[in-house]
Amino acid sequence: MSPPRESDHLASAAESSLVALAMSGDDKAFEELVRRRQGTIRRLMRQMSGDWARADDFAQEAFLQAWRKLRTLRAPGAFGTWLRQIAVNVFLQHNRRTVRAQEDFSELASYAMVEKEDPSVHLDLENALALLRPVERLCVVLAYGERMSHGEICTATGLPLGTVKSTIARGSERLRRYLADYEDDVR
Repeated sequence: MSPPRESDHLASAAESSLVALAMSGDDKAFEELVRRRQGTIRRLMRQMSGDWARADDFAQEAFLQAWRKLRTLRAPGAFGTWLRQIAVNVFLQHNRRTVRAQEDFSELASYAMVEKEDPSVHLDLENALALLRPVERLCVVLAYGERMSHGEICTATGLPLGTVKSTIARGSERLRRYLADYEDDVR
C-alpha cells in the first residue's frame, strides 16, 4: 500500500483549513480551493455576464484577485462569501471599464429586443438572462441564483437599497415576459 499523497490529504481537508494554509502561502491548498469553488464561480459569472467565454475569463480574474488578496481575509470560514464578493466586483469593474460615463445604472448597456412575431426565437433561462440589462441581470442573479438579501446585494454592488429593489422587480418582470414568450413559442 502506497503512502497517502499530499493531494489526497488536501482533498479531504476542511475548507477553513485549506484557507488557513493558503493564507500562509501554500499554493497547493489554494489550488484545492479553486478546484472546489470553480464551478460555483463560473456559474455565477456566466449568469451575470450571459457569455460563457467571458464567464471563464471573469472567474479566472476573480481567483487571481483572491490569491493576491487572500491575506486580507479576516475569517477563513467566510471564504465563500468573500470569494463571491470578489467575483461580483470583477464583473462590476469590467462594466465600469467598458461603459463610458454612465450617470444611471439602467443605461449600462443596450439590450437585444425579442420580436414576438419571429417564431424561431426560443428563449431559455440563460438566453432570457442575457437579454436583461447588466445591472438587472446582476441583481436578479444575486437575489435568486445566489439567494442574497437586498442588503447583501447593496453591500456587494454599492447600489442604494431602493435601486436594488426596483432593479430586481424590473428585471424579474422582464424575465417573466421573455419566458412567457418562450412558452408561447414552444406550444
